[in-house]
Amino acid sequence: MQPLEYQFRASDGTELHLRRWLPDGEPRAVLQIAHGMAEHGGRYGRFAAALAAAGIAVHAGDHRGHGRTAARAEDLGFFAERDGWRRVLDDLWQINRNLAVQHPGLPIFFFGHSMGSFLGQQFMAEHGAALAGVILCGSNGPPGPLVTLGRLVAQIERFRLGPRGRSALLNQLSFGEFNRAFRPARTEFDWLSRDPAEVDAYIADPLCGFVCCTELWCELLANLPRIAAPEMLARLPRDLPLLVIAGTADPVSAGTRGLTRLLAAWQAAGLTHFAHIFYKDARHELLNETNRDEVTGDILRWLLDRLASRG
Repeated sequence: MQPLEYQFRASDGTELHLRRWLPDGEPRAVLQIAHGMAEHGGRYGRFAAALAAAGIAVHAGDHRGHGRTAARAEDLGFFAERDGWRRVLDDLWQINRNLAVQHPGLPIFFFGHSMGSFLGQQFMAEHGAALAGVILCGSNGPPGPLVTLGRLVAQIERFRLGPRGRSALLNQLSFGEFNRAFRPARTEFDWLSRDPAEVDAYIADPLCGFVCCTELWCELLANLPRIAAPEMLARLPRDLPLLVIAGTADPVSAGTRGLTRLLAAWQAAGLTHFAHIFYKDARHELLNETNRDEVTGDILRWLLDRLASRG
């Protein structure tokens, strides 16, 4: 199924590129996708087609500095001169409200992968009342002291290279370290999936795998602690349905250990409708893993169960 591609103008005039996959008949729900760092929304086509076949309309936008939203190659990996994280969050909300206009009266679910899941954790605290449910994929829980150190390194690299500079050191401390567990590795991105064809497709995609700018790293590392702060957790709707999915070999969550802390924080905060599925030996990109059909089936069942419970 080929998506329909369209543009959406953000409040500051930035043209955001989006794709939508629609069912043959009237949709019964909507899924908004927030993709990860150094990738784009077009990579979710197989997953989106499966959901569309079950009656769920899927929309995936390219964040600022990603995919076809990036006007030039040098814009890849750069959110904005300042307040980039806030701008991307505002983009997601404006897109969400546009989806409510495109699909009036339908429940809207949110799916966030990796960096999109961290945006999603803040998004659901700010706008949870507008969501029928949230799925976090390849995410992590409250950050440890290494994030504080990483933020300091990012600030030094931004001072040294400028906000648009690209730091080999930051890239090694993140993606390079993620690949360490899979040595001897065939590629630099073996940590993404056990399926070599999917890893090769990622490497061959000119809109994937780029080195992000120092400003983006500073924004990300500054906001991770805020996402997990008690005041942010206190804003979460207590009855919002949440699903966390991850591979037990995903280095982003240290093999799901970080997600165990996240689930404990949700429980302590009084959330009542959350669940998790951890897939043995799966790596970071569950939708591109060797067991991707199982993952897609589990997500679809969860969505359909939520719709059934709404009556």
